[in-house]
Amino acid sequence: MTKPEFSPTTTETFQPLIQTENLTLQYGQKTAFANVNLSINAGEILALVGPSGCGKTSFLCCLNRLSDMIPQCRVKGRIQIGNLDVLHPKIDAIALRRKVGMIFQKPNPFPLSIWKNLELPLREHGINNREQIDAIVETTLTDVGLWDEVKDRLHTSALALSGGQQQRLCIARALGLQPEVLLLDEPCSALDPISSGVVEDLITSLRGRYTLLIVTHNLAQAKRIADRVALFWVQDGVGQLIESGTVAQIFESPQHPLTAAYVTGARG
Repeated sequence: MTKPEFSPTTTETFQPLIQTENLTLQYGQKTAFANVNLSINAGEILALVGPSGCGKTSFLCCLNRLSDMIPQCRVKGRIQIGNLDVLHPKIDAIALRRKVGMIFQKPNPFPLSIWKNLELPLREHGINNREQIDAIVETTLTDVGLWDEVKDRLHTSALALSGGQQQRLCIARALGLQPEVLLLDEPCSALDPISSGVVEDLITSLRGRYTLLIVTHNLAQAKRIADRVALFWVQDGVGQLIESGTVAQIFESPQHPLTAAYVTGARG
């Protein structure tokens, strides 16, 4: 099986890492989005915004082939991540998902201990040395600001954590596999404002170390944390990429009338 080979991340110059060409996704006869051409720079945070049902989450699912798990789902076009042709039929999807992690809207820790939540995926990917696992657990929990909060109860249930702690644990679980890209599907929408702020701060702290794509309906959040923004919209029943650019471009000088209407609250 072909395994992913990613180009080195150059955070200083923000070189393109992910590129899609004419990317189209269909569920049976329904086209979720069509002909999306988008370039995502290495080390940046890209916010995907737009009304519900315009294909933002579906777009994320294509990038690490989670779309393969959806019946009657077909993806056309091209996705390039570094040197990797993501849609190649011989791609090793498991290896791809190790490099392109996914964080979902609702925190989804395993019904196991905090420790087991981090240990299990490491062992599944062939990391069995206990000292190495110990080091990764401490490092990733420290990276997400959880170590001091949970170090004395690592063997208690992860389900006893607060919602915000559970979401940070899920991010730590993804980071333990040393991804290059993190896909975040409305990671704060199920959280209270304080927990949401903590997760936002965590996401911004990962800038430069990882390439992050975040779906959000919160335009203020996109403006706070993103480097660039991509607006999706439904036109003639099909999701479309309307415009992408820097935060300043999108919010202060949008080029498309729909973008201007959306960011000012006149539409959507």
